[in-house]
Amino acid sequence: MMPHLDGLALAAELRRDPRFAEVPIVLVSARAGAEARVEGLKAGADDYLVKPFAARELLAQVDSNLALARLRRDAAERVRRSEARLQAAVDLVGLSPYGWDPATGALEWDDRLRAMWGLPPGAHVDAEVFLSGVHPEDRARVEAAIAACVDPRGDGIYHLEYRVGIGDGEERWVSTHGRTFFEDGRAVGFVGAALDITGRKSAEERLRASEERFRQFAEHSTGVLWIADVEAMRLDYLSPAFEAVAGRPPEAALGNLARWAETVHPDDRTGALEALERVRQGEVVTQEYRIVRPDGAVRWIRDTCFPIRDERGRVRQAGGIAQDVTKHAGSLVYVVDADEDSRRCLSLLLRGAGYEVKAFASARAFLEAVTALVPGCVVLDTRAPAAGGLAIPRTLKARRVDLPVIVTGSSGGDVGTGVQAMKAGAVDWLEAPCEAEALLPAVASAMAGIRDTAEADRAAELAQARVAAMSVREREVLDGLLAGGTSKTIARDLGISPRTVENHRTHLMERLGARTLPEAVMMAAAAGLRPLRPTKGGDGRG
Repeated sequence: MMPHLDGLALAAELRRDPRFAEVPIVLVSARAGAEARVEGLKAGADDYLVKPFAARELLAQVDSNLALARLRRDAAERVRRSEARLQAAVDLVGLSPYGWDPATGALEWDDRLRAMWGLPPGAHVDAEVFLSGVHPEDRARVEAAIAACVDPRGDGIYHLEYRVGIGDGEERWVSTHGRTFFEDGRAVGFVGAALDITGRKSAEERLRASEERFRQFAEHSTGVLWIADVEAMRLDYLSPAFEAVAGRPPEAALGNLARWAETVHPDDRTGALEALERVRQGEVVTQEYRIVRPDGAVRWIRDTCFPIRDERGRVRQAGGIAQDVTKHAGSLVYVVDADEDSRRCLSLLLRGAGYEVKAFASARAFLEAVTALVPGCVVLDTRAPAAGGLAIPRTLKARRVDLPVIVTGSSGGDVGTGVQAMKAGAVDWLEAPCEAEALLPAVASAMAGIRDTAEADRAAELAQARVAAMSVREREVLDGLLAGGTSKTIARDLGISPRTVENHRTHLMERLGARTLPEAVMMAAAAGLRPLRPTKGGDGRG
């Protein structure tokens, strides 16, 4: 190839040529001895063979060097692939590997790491540049972490999150992780990697701000905010308003949902849990139910519940806003007591139980205002003459005014006193002075009756409105159903086909919101409907 060069020069020239960088070179020479061999290897030869030699020896040397060359190429290829995979992973997550010499302070940074500090590509970096870019409030933590990682008594681990940015004035967050290497108790090297986590920190800050706003809203809201794990059937959060509404601290109901269910009125408990199951299936549900406070007071709650889905769209949690709507359904207590001190004590007791109180100093004052009063319960103390005795329950009964009256007074041991009060129209009699343990359950019971009446009235009004919206033919079919007719007998009476009757029956049930025929009949009865006439051929059965 190059005849003017001797063997050593040729070997050196071939080794410098990139095309032959991985080609094994066996130098054949008549010169023997260690010095000649060393010269050949320094020139770039992989092996040195002294003449004369046997052909088998030459072939063996060639085969051996070729095998070694293949092993080196394979190893180099594996290294290149490993480095490529590592670089791909580094690029994927945005990592910036770096090095540091603890002895000299020299730093090895790539341009991505420089950019985190706000520096241009290729900018000079050293310990002073590094520290000058650390946020002043974080510098002490960084310096302490550096000192700890070069202490041979420690594990050499350096892991920290802090703020940086000097060149462009933009503040960034970085997370760094590295390890120090020690020899003979001295720190001799350090390798690490840094990651820009500004986006994550911003998201965390937004989340913290959002949580703080939620906390402030929850703490000042009169509604009860709650979050439950519907898979574990566990109540995880209750806002402070729960205590004002339920008379219990939130901690008393957190945990297993059975603890919360114990606060719900027994008659409403099943419905409340069924509503939660509907939310678990993905529905938004608004329900009303009663709770019973430790003092016996009954409160009505309107609870709007909604599903909370995870990133896969599955309902794992439920949330809700529960509001005390008792006062909107008759939570007023009218205290009639001629004694000022007694009237004040009764009012304070009832207000403390969550009721709205309006006090009257005489029966006359109460009866003059009765026509303008909203639904509520009357607590009447008959001990003073100005209370008018039993005039209030008698008058309300005569006027058909639906205000339940609880009478308190002194019986002197005569059981007939309570009987007289009940005959006059009172719903309960209590010996005065009555304790909270007796008065509050009596008031709660009276309020529950008011609520039941209001619910029945609303149900009747709703049914009446739905019946009024029916067509003439749908109303005729409904009359036939109320009279006990079948599709065939109703069809014969109306002169239409049984199929048409079935269609009208389906439509009228949809209007009523009924799922079964007996339910539709009950709703029609609630609306005050009665069969106009028995259908021909009707057997009187539904």
